[in-house]
Formats: sequence, structure tokens, C-alpha cells
Amino acid sequence: MLRLLAAQLLWLTLVPSACVAEMVVQACFSPQGKCSTHILREIDQAKKELLVAVYAFTNDDLASALVQAKKRGVAVQVVIDRDFDTRTENSKGKYFEAHKIPLRRLSGTKSNSSEREAGLMHQKFAVIDRKTVFTGSYNWTHSAENTNDENLLLFRNAGPLAEDYRQAFLRLWERKP
Repeated sequence: MLRLLAAQLLWLTLVPSACVAEMVVQACFSPQGKCSTHILREIDQAKKELLVAVYAFTNDDLASALVQAKKRGVAVQVVIDRDFDTRTENSKGKYFEAHKIPLRRLSGTKSNSSEREAGLMHQKFAVIDRKTVFTGSYNWTHSAENTNDENLLLFRNAGPLAEDYRQAFLRLWERKP
């Protein structure tokens, strides 16, 4: 009886830890790393929710992948910087609107000082299915992919980290433009 109890106790302590997936972190550096391939792979695997907040978005392939995800039934939302989107001809804001992807164009948070203007919405992250996070200096642009020295971190099985980023996205989403 004592052996059975000990075996059950051991099983209860080992099984839950075996069921929890360990977070995986991967880094990519552009232009040599072609970081968009990592992003495209994760977008293609999205099942429920795709939240993207990036200062600048001009990459055709990434924009198209978001549209395809929406067509598959994934809830897609995008936040981009207002000034960049309005002054840059190839920014994807109008493209997302044409494809009925919910979009917010934001400026940065205003300072308490009345002498300073609003800053930039300078975030660069995405949350996929509440478990995968992309973040780093990498904007979703042709320049980030092909010209600039940029970095992109991918966190899979990110759990609480993904939730922190998701909450940050929702705060941006709820902010008045």
C-alpha cells in the first residue's frame, strides 16, 4: 500500500511538468536572416487570434498572409502608427481596410507637458493564439527585411509573456486615436 501511494505521489509530481511545454526562444537578424520567413510560418499556423502592433508596415507578403489568415477564420487586428501610415505611400493601412481587417492608426501617448507633441506609436510586436510572441526592432517593412540591421525575437509557448503582450495590445486598441 505504501509503495502504491509513493508511486501515485511520484506520478502526480512528474506528469504535470511533462504536460507543460517549455518556452522556446529564437533570434533572427536581418537583412541576412530573412526574418519574414519566420513570421510567415507562424502566421500560417495561426488558428484563432493574430494581434499585430508595428510602427511601420509595408511588407506585401506579410500583409497578404494576414489577409489569408482572416480568410481562414483567424481574428486579425492591426495597430500601426498614424503618421507613418498617412505619409508613406506603400503603407498597408488602406490595404487592410480594403480587406476588412480591423485597424487602428495611433500616435504615441501624449506627454503631461503641454509643450511636447504626441510621440510615435513605436511598438513592434505580434501575439499569435495567446502563445507566440514576436518582438524586437524589426518593423514589418521591405527595409527591415532587405536593408536595415534589425533583430526579431520569437517566443513560442510563451504563456504569461504572451498574455503580457496581448494586454499591451488591447490597451493600444482601446486607446482613442
